Amino acid sequence: MTTLLKPNLLNCLSKQFDLLRITVFIFTLSFGTTIAQGVGDVDPYHNKRIEEVNIIITNPSNDSILNNRIRDKIRQDLKTFPDNRFSRNHIEFSLSRSRQDPKIATTKIEVGFGSIGGIILTINVTLGDQVGESTKTGFVTSGKINDLPKLYNFGSTFIRLKLEALAIHYSNTNAWYGRPDALLDGNPLVSGIPSGDGYDDWVEGFTHLGTYGITPLHNNLHIYAGLSAIVSGSKGQELFTNKTRGYIGVEDAYIGLITGKTWENGNRLVVNASIGRQRFTLGDGFLIVNTSANGSKRAALQSNPRWAADMLARGSVKYNNTLLELFYLDPDELPVVDSKTRITGINVEAQPAKGLSVGASLLYVPKSEFGYFTSTEVLSREGLQVVDARFRWQPKPAGNSGFFIAGEGGLQRNENFPMRAYGYFGEFGWSFSKLPWTPTLSYRYAHFSGDDLSTDRFERWDPLLSGGNGEQWVQGINHFKVVQISNVIAHRFQLRVRPISKLELVPQFWLFKADDLTNLGGNPALSFLESKDYGVEGNLTFKVFWSRKIYIQGHVAVTFPDEAVNRTLTEDPPNWWSTMLFIRYAL
Repeated sequence: MTTLLKPNLLNCLSKQFDLLRITVFIFTLSFGTTIAQGVGDVDPYHNKRIEEVNIIITNPSNDSILNNRIRDKIRQDLKTFPDNRFSRNHIEFSLSRSRQDPKIATTKIEVGFGSIGGIILTINVTLGDQVGESTKTGFVTSGKINDLPKLYNFGSTFIRLKLEALAIHYSNTNAWYGRPDALLDGNPLVSGIPSGDGYDDWVEGFTHLGTYGITPLHNNLHIYAGLSAIVSGSKGQELFTNKTRGYIGVEDAYIGLITGKTWENGNRLVVNASIGRQRFTLGDGFLIVNTSANGSKRAALQSNPRWAADMLARGSVKYNNTLLELFYLDPDELPVVDSKTRITGINVEAQPAKGLSVGASLLYVPKSEFGYFTSTEVLSREGLQVVDARFRWQPKPAGNSGFFIAGEGGLQRNENFPMRAYGYFGEFGWSFSKLPWTPTLSYRYAHFSGDDLSTDRFERWDPLLSGGNGEQWVQGINHFKVVQISNVIAHRFQLRVRPISKLELVPQFWLFKADDLTNLGGNPALSFLESKDYGVEGNLTFKVFWSRKIYIQGHVAVTFPDEAVNRTLTEDPPNWWSTMLFIRYAL
């Protein structure tokens, strides 16, 4: 190790390192991508990119003109198109307006697999008797369980119940490569006995219950709101503890206003503003997706039920498929590692051509106690500025064989000290819709800078609230828990297949390297590397869309450490295996 450092730096570090170890861990874990990111969003649909929108009349009239008019009305009210993000609340609220037409008796949402990781949205419409006025419907009016989750629907007022429950079993064999003593030394999340050498497992789960509604205030101005709570618990030998825990807390608690207009030529304008506890994702989650933290006293470390920020104030204007939004974000961090970070931002998204979506964002951190570690001092995240741009191009519509390309990149600086960090990715894939199992093969290269001690700038990439799962920005199922999303170069090879309509398999192979041998700010045991070879991982995720209400997902993963880890642990560490299985029920 000493050959990697100048003598004066080594002397400085030898005096400070033990005192800084716990502080490093606190800052490392206190915000964004925690060291034990869970399975991502267990809702298989929320915020997924919509690849295709279908409107089907289940009992079409003999009058084709009437059928076309009904479809046009649904599209006009829905205001959801390919490349938009799926939000069940938004779609339910939109369809409640369509059901005011007595010619439309019911609407039903169906969601299925997309060819490249998105979803196919289908709206099944049942025509009514075309006479009379709209009637009150929903559980509050009828008392019928079958009407749930719709509680009340009359005129432009719509209220729905949200109920989801999940149970998960998770196991690790040789977690932390069998050396939790080294890789968890000083970690404030450790309580009791953490997982380590040999086989360990635990169970956890949660129930999420809430109410969401929308009603008109005046003409085309509507007010909407959501309120929910989550009960969670964990039992067994978890990654950080063997203590049984339970927790209940408010999740969503927000209110908003929405208005808009649709012209006869089809142009659409929507103005939306909201404030309160709610979740937020910027683009594909490259910078912002994990706006709340799980684990510790909140339990449910891997099932990851909480997403709502402590405070999100958001305003947006959308004209057709061009979006402009402003936001202020205060994430809901774990109290034990609360960095008190705030983020403000401007985001623009557009679809300049068919199959092409683009976006750009400017972010600023006006307040934070999060620290960037160098060999001689701790710098503050406060004053961070981020410029980000992204695109996705899929020339052929969903359901057709063809390629897709995506990419995103960001530059970071700080107004208070010299900083230049960067992160980017490029992905290329091909969907083979005519082959058995409709495979989609893709390769993604991602590069997140580390800090070069030979320069006067700080250069380590700050992932902010990035994360999600391995199909988003978690860099491997096991490996991510050690290395996270800074100072890493990741090659991901991914295959997506559907042996049957309700089963999807996603095998992945990862190759990980460090960008720089200096890794201060990451896992303290790996602060200075003797090799850039982190390791490789192979994993397989399966997803079963059993029914509209039941979703099952699981994985098996194995990670092989390489020289960067092996030399630090001063022995030949074992491979890290993990398995996971969860069942989710949702109304």
